Amino acid sequence: MFITITGKNFNPSDKLEATVEKKFAKLDKYFSKEAKAAIMCSEVKTGLCKMEATIYAAGMIFRAEESSNDIYYCLDKVIDKLSTQMSRFKTKLVRRHKEQKDIIFEEIPDAAPTAVEEEKGIVRTKRFRLNPMSSEEAILQMELLEHNFFIYKDGESGGINVVYKREDGSYGLLETEE
Repeated sequence: MFITITGKNFNPSDKLEATVEKKFAKLDKYFSKEAKAAIMCSEVKTGLCKMEATIYAAGMIFRAEESSNDIYYCLDKVIDKLSTQMSRFKTKLVRRHKEQKDIIFEEIPDAAPTAVEEEKGIVRTKRFRLNPMSSEEAILQMELLEHNFFIYKDGESGGINVVYKREDGSYGLLETEE
């Protein structure tokens, strides 16, 4: 796995970089060498650190983040969250990507049973590629990212759709029309 470590208002020490590489080596058994991991370390407030990790493999994105006073604690929690994601979604991933060689499914363990509003403007813009997929794949991707909605290009109709998680735990689908 190719690992990139960056800092935002935070300068990762050589010791931290070595520890990140060592900890992420534990996840190497799940992925081929072509997988990429992007780790962002930042200081949110004085004394409060945040670590975000995103792994890109087989067209899937695995993401976890954690905030704490100790960046090494954040690292341990991020690794735990990523491992848990892999275990939780193993069956779905195998079903959808069994021909893919980027994820090594045999190594993934099976999951354990388990005030006043201020007017705000746009504070962040993201760009991403819309890959054609089914609504089931979009739901899986949304769950992996731990978001409550996901925008995707429908593989059959070619339209731009949105899946979202409802308050009762079920899913909703917004389809576009021309």
